[in-house]
Amino acid sequence: MKILDWYILKRYLGTFFLMLLLFIPIGITVNLAEKIGKILDNEVPFIEVALYYVDFTIYFANLLFPLFLFLSVIWFTSKLANNTEIIAFLSSGVSFWRFLRPYLIGATIVCILALILGMFLAPKASKGFNEFKYEYLKKGSETRETRDVYRQINDNEFIYASHFQPLGKSARNFTLEHFEGNKLEYKISASSLRFNPEDTTYSLTNVNKRIVGVDEDSIIHQNKLDTILPFEFDELTPETYIAETLNYNELNEFIEQERRRGSGNINRYLVVAYKRWSIPVSAFILTIIAVAVSSMKRRGGMGVNLAVGITLAFIFIFFDKVFGTMAEQSTFSPLIAVWFPNISFGILAIFLLYRAKR
Repeated sequence: MKILDWYILKRYLGTFFLMLLLFIPIGITVNLAEKIGKILDNEVPFIEVALYYVDFTIYFANLLFPLFLFLSVIWFTSKLANNTEIIAFLSSGVSFWRFLRPYLIGATIVCILALILGMFLAPKASKGFNEFKYEYLKKGSETRETRDVYRQINDNEFIYASHFQPLGKSARNFTLEHFEGNKLEYKISASSLRFNPEDTTYSLTNVNKRIVGVDEDSIIHQNKLDTILPFEFDELTPETYIAETLNYNELNEFIEQERRRGSGNINRYLVVAYKRWSIPVSAFILTIIAVAVSSMKRRGGMGVNLAVGITLAFIFIFFDKVFGTMAEQSTFSPLIAVWFPNISFGILAIFLLYRAKR
């Protein structure tokens, strides 16, 4: 690797990590100022708070690294342009593609780090971040009730409940149907269900069991029934953030399991899975756009480049959030939703790179 490559690569990585180090304390300070009241009210141990902010740092570094990377590349490339260093490079016979090579090497390094972070470290941090939030910061503020839960729990049995309350381990209007092939063998209905964690049994009230016969059905009624049912209560209503807490292999297994159960949150989980790949790839696209935007010396100086860069960065984030939400809340394809910002900005990168080269 030649002097030019080392010079730009050190600037690329150095500015990126410096920007992360500058913004992380700001993020922690803002978050702490907002949450300090609840932390003191709940008498949260100091070690728990310290671990929370370690998880907070990893969680948001993974979430916002494309923005930090984009702004850092614009920043130091604009400085090179203002100091006429880029003109000197190109005047010495270096082609624009050759000038771009150390940027792509830096993007590759960041992409690999982002893959490791997103696949393994960020899920663990997300779990700690969310568990702390629900245990201490949102204590008593919400019931997290899930409505109209319908699941296939095994090859023969299906359950339904109009209301599930994970915190109270209870459900209302519960139904279990047992099939043999396509034939309904029996159906259990109860006005309420409660899970007993001490002995892993379930208490059902106002129970009706309908057994389907050849000529006529029989119905058995009980005011209360304590029994064992073939499912784990927590598996029926996984937290909305559960996909974020699983590494990539665990996430794929979880998605397949939820598909078999007929979960209505499959799109939400697929969005998380696809983003594990799309976010690192965005490092290349945003790097090329940043170089193309900031490699020319402008009359307004670095401020114009930063203004353009910030505008493009927020448009990218806007696309990412809007299409991600569309996929989670509708039948819109999660694959298209996750990759659309990268594809559209990839086309923009090619256009801007062609203009910058000229």
